[in-house]
This record gives sequence, C-alpha cells and structure tokens, in this order.
Amino acid sequence: MALGALRPSPLVEQAAERLREQIASGHWPVGTKLPGETTLARELGVGRSTVREALRALAGAGLVRARQGAGVFVTADRPVEDWPARLRAAAVADVYEVRVLLEVQAARLAARRRTDGDVTAMRSALAGRRVAAAEGGAAFVDADIALHATVVAAAHNPVLTDLFAEFAPALRQGLVDLLALVDVRAAESDHGDAAHAALVDAVEAGDEDAAEREARQELAVMQGKLARRD
Repeated sequence: MALGALRPSPLVEQAAERLREQIASGHWPVGTKLPGETTLARELGVGRSTVREALRALAGAGLVRARQGAGVFVTADRPVEDWPARLRAAAVADVYEVRVLLEVQAARLAARRRTDGDVTAMRSALAGRRVAAAEGGAAFVDADIALHATVVAAAHNPVLTDLFAEFAPALRQGLVDLLALVDVRAAESDHGDAAHAALVDAVEAGDEDAAEREARQELAVMQGKLARRD
C-alpha cells in the first residue's frame, strides 16, 4: 500500500504521523520489520534524514525498535503513555495510596539522615503552611505539599525526591478539587497543624519510629476523606 507524498512542512512530524497511522491500522503488525529508510523516503517523498528522525520519534513513543544489523521492527501498535500523563489520568485516591507508601518511608529515612539545613527548611515550610491555612484553597494545598516535599528531601534519596516531584502535580489538582467539596475548617479546626508539627518534631529528633507513625497517621486523615468522597 503506497504511503503517499507529504506536504513540504513540518516533514518529520508528518512522516512520523503517517508511519504511526500505518502501524495503528495493522498494515505493519507488531513484530513486522519496516521497509528500509530508502524505501520509506521514496514512498513518503522525503529525504532519508527525515525518515530517520521520524523513526526516532516512533522509537521514543515505544512503537518501534532498531535491531543492530537487522532493521527496525514494530514493537507496539499504540504509543506508550508517559508517566506524567498516566498520573494525570489516574484517580486521586490511587495516587494517594502510592503517596502514602512513598512518604512514610521517606519520613523514616528523613529522621535518620536530616541535616540542620533540612530542619530549617521544614520549620520554614511549616510556618508557611500555617500562614496559608488562613487563605485555604490552592494556596493552602501548595503550602502543604511544599512542607511534605521538605520531609522527602530530608531523606536524601534522589529517586524518592524525583518520584515525589512527579506525583506532586496530580496530587495538587486532586487535593484542590477535594477542598472544594470538603470543609477542612469544620473537619480540622487547626488544619492538621498539630499533626504536621509532630511529624517535623519527630524528624528533627531523629526518631524514626515516631516519624513513620506521624506520617502514616497524618496522611491517613486525607486518605479517609478521599475514600468517603468516592
């Protein structure tokens, strides 16, 4: 089946889209070896460099893979959804479950590894959370997440820090939506300040068991609200 020549620009994007359509339609099933660059270039009416870049784009989407000395083969018929996109599409309750697993361990590590600078950052973020509590809404959510981020950072594990950063946008939106439905002032007169202060105190004291316990209990409060909402 002829692919058809392309319009002048943007050629790489058009080439990638045309090849993607052929893969999605089943013209080239999973496991199939694609025609060579010269053949594809001729059918698409572009240069080999354009085809090469288009194939790189498809490889980045998980649709094809080059095998040394053998050619390029179809590995999937639809793009692999990237991690941020999957988080955005996930239910906030599901994201929160993973957040609990991550942050409870982070709190324990933070109690073991925190530095004076970490404690200063946590105390500053706790103060910022108290100020933002008067505003409520998105500002309060941002301040709350910022405090938790300082605890995660105090664990001094770059993978944990990066994971939390990936989770933060999905958490933020979910929590902002939740606060629009739940009257936090009525449910928690101090906006959870005592629980958060206890977490910071435990980390500063180097008490791993207490830090883990406080993190688990504090996060369980919001997790319960999410469960009741569902």
